[in-house]
Amino acid sequence: MGLFIAQLLTGLANAGALFMVASGLSLIFGVTRIVNFAHGSFYMLGAYIGYTLMQVLPGAVGFWGAILLAGIAVGLIGMLVEILVLRPVYRAPELFQLVATFGVILVVQDLALMIWGPDDLLGPRAPGLKGVVRIMGEPIPKYDIALLVITPFVALGLWYLITKTRVGILVRAATQDREMVGALGVNQAWLFTGVFALGCGLAGLGGALQLPKGGADLLMDFNILTAVFVVVVIGGMGSLPGAYLAAVIISVLNVFGVTYLPQSTLVLMFVVMVLVLMIRPYGLFGREEVAGEHGQVGEPERPIKPAGLQVRLLVGAGVAALASLPLIGSNFTQVLATDILIFCLFAASLHFLLGLGGLVSFGHAAYFGGGAYVSALLMMHVNTPMELAFMLAPIGAGMAALIIGWVCLRLTGVYFAMLTLAFAQLLWSLVFQWGEFTGGDDGILGIWPADWLSGTTTYYYFALVLSVGGILFLRHVAHSPFGYALRAARDSERQAEATGINTRRVRMLAFAFAGMMAGLAGGLFVFSKGSVFPNELEIARSFDALIVVFLGGVKTLSGGIVGGAFFKGVEDVLTRYEYWRLAMGLLIIFVVIVAPDGIVGTLRKAAERFGLSRKAEDEA
Repeated sequence: MGLFIAQLLTGLANAGALFMVASGLSLIFGVTRIVNFAHGSFYMLGAYIGYTLMQVLPGAVGFWGAILLAGIAVGLIGMLVEILVLRPVYRAPELFQLVATFGVILVVQDLALMIWGPDDLLGPRAPGLKGVVRIMGEPIPKYDIALLVITPFVALGLWYLITKTRVGILVRAATQDREMVGALGVNQAWLFTGVFALGCGLAGLGGALQLPKGGADLLMDFNILTAVFVVVVIGGMGSLPGAYLAAVIISVLNVFGVTYLPQSTLVLMFVVMVLVLMIRPYGLFGREEVAGEHGQVGEPERPIKPAGLQVRLLVGAGVAALASLPLIGSNFTQVLATDILIFCLFAASLHFLLGLGGLVSFGHAAYFGGGAYVSALLMMHVNTPMELAFMLAPIGAGMAALIIGWVCLRLTGVYFAMLTLAFAQLLWSLVFQWGEFTGGDDGILGIWPADWLSGTTTYYYFALVLSVGGILFLRHVAHSPFGYALRAARDSERQAEATGINTRRVRMLAFAFAGMMAGLAGGLFVFSKGSVFPNELEIARSFDALIVVFLGGVKTLSGGIVGGAFFKGVEDVLTRYEYWRLAMGLLIIFVVIVAPDGIVGTLRKAAERFGLSRKAEDEA
């Protein structure tokens, strides 16, 4: 019994910092509707700033003062980020704002590296709270007891702010109806800024508070991010009581899982998230979100028509240039071009979902990595011939996508996106922890193609044919009756249903088809590298694809392809430098603000303006 109580108290103490970070994210989403993926970065900044202040300010007063000042400092940094980065894109679709926050992540990571260096920092012990107290014979750290006291006070303070003050009334009103708040004369811009600063300050406070338990390091932003989103989604996006309850549930489950189910510690919270969303699609205390093309990726500007003769000639010239690459390029150039081709196919498969279907998936890497692991596992455990293992990669990924899509398509908006992320992280957790079958963190090595594909040039042509063929097949399906039905479901679900289109079935098939094409890219990838690791399934790989689709242009069929080539080419150049994340993040933020239509969309508009101006001059 004593051990049970000790574990319960430890879980409740761990829930403190998690709740503070999650409550900040929930507030930001509730008012601004921004899915702030940079929230973990503010948590990390709180830890680093708190550590620095604790080295300067002495004694117990200095320790707690440093924690409070860290929260304030991070809140001010959040205010600057909101004004400089997010305010210019508030009228842009949600996906564009999400990509902007990802650019902030990259910038903050390298700035933290510049200021505090690469080494982990060990957090100082809290003055007067060193050692343990014993409850029924079991040791409980004194600092955990302090967190058990602090967290309810923070929660009560937030409750009072939201329910008993004028600011709280405006926040709650904006959560329910932002347009009405603006119509009543409230300055929405500064309301958004204040809420964003408060949310970031809470994240910084949580980061500083956990210093005696964990210290500060450059990976803590991504390490906390997944758990925070799970908490917010389980509780209901925008609900503070939901965030508190979900933080307690997840933290307590993790503590007991370490003791009784150590092989499932990474899986438990995603299982809980999936179960909750299947029973309550909008979380425990959440409300329905409206999904679709209009809110997620913007209004469709024009019908997407098949390519004209000029575009086809240009594509043909590009393919011919790629085919001649081995004649003029080195082996390294061929390997780089192979990577770009595979990534373009992966991005094009996501673009099919996102651009044509309006389905924003945060977990598309599950099918890319899943296809790679299908081939690798078949060859490692069953000695399957390479050719058969490769063909089964897209089939396995497509089947997984069909099952996941059947569950996820019950939801809409950000809940749909987060449930796709939950399934992707669930698969990653299984691969990472099931080491005796999947190789775990060590991955699977020695997965090479058959002898007839063993040469660099031979495999390059193999990847060229299948990648280009897959992309052209995606374009063909986009212009087929199925593609038009998918776009109809995206633009107006009710009208599509009235014409006899089964929109759920169309979306489910599109989800499975996109997963299958991502699995094809994964199969090409594993045989090009000869190995596969769990990071091919994780959230960062899905974000890479989202960024690529955005950079190319969401509203164009060629956006994923152009974005993939641009992203991989720039990445290959920038990664040669120490602070490449800073440059990449600034580039992403620049494109979000200056060219939200992406590379293809911006060039197309520029060409149209030039053509119109030339026409006007000719008429004059």
